[in-house]
Amino acid sequence: MNTTILNQQMMTDREFERLETLTFNTSADASVVIAHEIADLIRDKASKGENAVLGLATGSSPLKVYDELIRLHKEEGLSFKNVITFNLDEYYPMQPDSVHSYVRFMNENLFDHIDIQEKNIHIPDGTLAMEDVYAFCADYEAKIKQAGGLDLQILGIGRTGHIGFNEPGSTVNSRTRMVTLAAVTRIDAAPSFGGIENVPKRAITMGVKPIMKAKRIVMMAWGSGKAPIVKQMVEGNISMQVPATFLQNHDNTSVFLDEAASEQLTRVTTPWLVREVEWTPAMVKKAVVWLAYKAEKPILKLTTNDYLESGLDSLLSTKGSAYELNIEVFNMLQHTITGWPGGKPSADDSQRPERAEPAKKRVIIFSPHPDDDVISMGGTFQRLVDQGHEVHVAYQTSGNIAVSDDDARRYAMFTQSMMKNLGFDSAESRSKFKEITGFLDAKEDGDIDSFAVRQIKGQIRRDESIAACRYTGIPESQVHFLDLPFYETGKVRKNPVGEADIKIINEIISEIKPHQIYVAGDLADPHGTHRVCLDAIFASLEELKAEDYMKDCWVWMYRGAWHEWPIDEIEMAVPMSPEQVLKKRTAIFFHESQKDGVVFQGTDDREFWQRAEERNSDTAKLYNALGMAEYEAMEAFVRYHF
Repeated sequence: MNTTILNQQMMTDREFERLETLTFNTSADASVVIAHEIADLIRDKASKGENAVLGLATGSSPLKVYDELIRLHKEEGLSFKNVITFNLDEYYPMQPDSVHSYVRFMNENLFDHIDIQEKNIHIPDGTLAMEDVYAFCADYEAKIKQAGGLDLQILGIGRTGHIGFNEPGSTVNSRTRMVTLAAVTRIDAAPSFGGIENVPKRAITMGVKPIMKAKRIVMMAWGSGKAPIVKQMVEGNISMQVPATFLQNHDNTSVFLDEAASEQLTRVTTPWLVREVEWTPAMVKKAVVWLAYKAEKPILKLTTNDYLESGLDSLLSTKGSAYELNIEVFNMLQHTITGWPGGKPSADDSQRPERAEPAKKRVIIFSPHPDDDVISMGGTFQRLVDQGHEVHVAYQTSGNIAVSDDDARRYAMFTQSMMKNLGFDSAESRSKFKEITGFLDAKEDGDIDSFAVRQIKGQIRRDESIAACRYTGIPESQVHFLDLPFYETGKVRKNPVGEADIKIINEIISEIKPHQIYVAGDLADPHGTHRVCLDAIFASLEELKAEDYMKDCWVWMYRGAWHEWPIDEIEMAVPMSPEQVLKKRTAIFFHESQKDGVVFQGTDDREFWQRAEERNSDTAKLYNALGMAEYEAMEAFVRYHF
């Protein structure tokens, strides 16, 4: 759906929304619009001989905004000589040259690439002595006032609802100050710091009051991971527990969202409650599933009164009776369930998710990291192999940054010992061993791994992947390591997808000529590896779609260990028996480096196999609650039409 249509709809269904929301297809589209608003402000101020005073944010949300501002400067002559900036926050303590410093972040992502005057850049100082912080914070606000106040403040929102580092409990009158960071905020920052133990516990942040004094506020939220807090911010009551809700009292705030971040707003989840809708099959399915869960009834037990009392009288009128509606949607759901993800040979496939022919299909499972295949669709993977399909697995990235230094050292020591025991010891191998262990011994927080260390970490994940595939029944000749270049930065932040990445994907698709492609369809973080890998595949499919073999290729999207597709969106659900669940667990166990203390654990302390099993079990329970057969677990997929 294009942005114009999305925003036209938004204007008609704002009953539950207390902030202006602007929804775009992608975060990139939204970021360009924000950047151009900033550029227009700068030019307008320059034409009057005035300064433009900007409040800036860090993190992943504004990155594409800064990229577009840099482009406007380099390609269209946008000057920043009349711009004064004030950043929201900085960790404390923090040296400005640290890889984690917001000073360094701003320099690398904006200031080093434009003509802003250094004297006009203001960022909280993480090097201050504790006794100097109070005076610094008072002076920071005084400088904002002296500059004429913030003309435009850009914000991102944390999962706790914080703006800047104003955590839950902050008041609307809070000033610029030292704060203690919430546990969730520190956990979210842990991946870039190499573990939560390295994340500072405090920060200096601009307060809510000076933020609210900005003449214009632009809030950004990207990805389905932000959808729950976006709903609270936009539709919830104003509360100190969600500081972003204070923005409801600002008279010039706009919330910029991509589609994924808007997915829990009322106008998206239950649009029939705020406007007249077209009752397409997809919308009918969505409404009846919602009603069944709301009424806590299986679909076939829903009554006319259930529909009427829940605002679905217009839907009921299209069919004439609850009975007919119930049967229609029950059949829709029933037809998504299949034990034959590659299609059932010699069977009527008119009511099945996949085609019966060809009976033996060539399949590519694209896995962003070297374990997403078995974590996210291990049961389906096994079914495809057992049912005789030619299954290839393509690991898009090395996953090397997710291997701990301890594992790398242990692997290097084991390799060195084995070479000695087998008589293959050499001066070259001893030198390489010393290079790796020497680097790890001297490594400090924030250091990027050397090429040799990245190699050994990548090899660990390769060997684990090959072992898991072998256990599943895939020969090593059908295991492919793409090592997409965008990933190989050695840092948490990756490069944008480029032509080299797309070319590699094109080559493997062209070589195998698949009938089925499985891809990770996660939309939680538009800057995360899963989403970047997905975008690379989408770009490849766009380039290859005219090829004859692609006309017989279907693409199925799975989700990762944290989220599952909503039931009404699922187009193929593959049930698993208790034995198949255990076999999937064993395949996951082959990825030993990702067990017992994962580098990027996130806020969920369960291991990946636990997350996957509980998610698959919950999907089966949701189907069962709607009146479907009771299964141990289910993996779910949505078809992508290219």
